[in-house]
Amino acid sequence: MELNAKAFGLAGGILWGVSMFIMTWLSLWTGYGALFLDAMMGIYPGFEISPVGSFIGLAYGFIDGVVGLFILGWLYNRFRF
Repeated sequence: MELNAKAFGLAGGILWGVSMFIMTWLSLWTGYGALFLDAMMGIYPGFEISPVGSFIGLAYGFIDGVVGLFILGWLYNRFRF
């Protein structure tokens, strides 16, 4: 069975982008996940734990998820037996 790499990438991008957005707001309100977000600040330039940073994280997460999972889906289709 072939995997639809575009749909897989889009679903992953939405999931990761929304996860970054929610995690940033959760950290703003409670401080939960600050260490995880500190690591993400080292990966995504311009991202910070702030209201504006939540939207930057949403964009980075979406792009990162789309590209990463599209490649994973393409590789799955390429090398499946």
